[in-house]
Amino acid sequence: MADELVFYTNPMSRGRIARWMLEETGVPYKTEIMTFGGTMKAPEYLAVNPMGKVPAIRHGKTIVTECAAICAYLAETFPEAGLAPTSDERGSYYRWMFFTAGPLEAAATNKALGFETPPDKARMAGYGSFADVMNALEGAVSATPYVAGNRFTGADVYVGSHIGWGMSTGTLEKRPAFLNYLGRISDRPAYKRATAIDDEAMKAAQ
Repeated sequence: MADELVFYTNPMSRGRIARWMLEETGVPYKTEIMTFGGTMKAPEYLAVNPMGKVPAIRHGKTIVTECAAICAYLAETFPEAGLAPTSDERGSYYRWMFFTAGPLEAAATNKALGFETPPDKARMAGYGSFADVMNALEGAVSATPYVAGNRFTGADVYVGSHIGWGMSTGTLEKRPAFLNYLGRISDRPAYKRATAIDDEAMKAAQ
């Protein structure tokens, strides 16, 4: 009997990234909707994620938190979905997934909070400057159709989600390369299913 896969999330969170990834795998999973400041901070959930944040997954006895880690774990655990990288794709796959989890996330968050790295302190910041990050990201989605090469992988779920969210909230510039890339990946059936599920969950919560 296969291990049960439980997904802890909230439709108004980064859990949307993990939802999309789960839908791409096609494997059955159980959803637990968590509340901000409520069930997320309860002892039962803190035993899953001490940060008291979503998303998280429990797969049998294995717990995984952090969106990038969840995407990578699901891609490798369910290889039949074809979301894990081949040997030729592995370098770009991990490079841009970790770039998004590190420099891009930090730069976008700082911009949203109104913080700009002083030019004379850019070397202290892991991402340098916001412009550096935007230029690197543009190159990542322009060199090949997908970030790891010529086919869609789990890295596109993660990178693409950040680009879509960033452009919708104004923390990322709406560059043509970003719009073109997002158009390619957001037409996928799994993306549409995941979005519909979370949009319905938002309505139910309200």
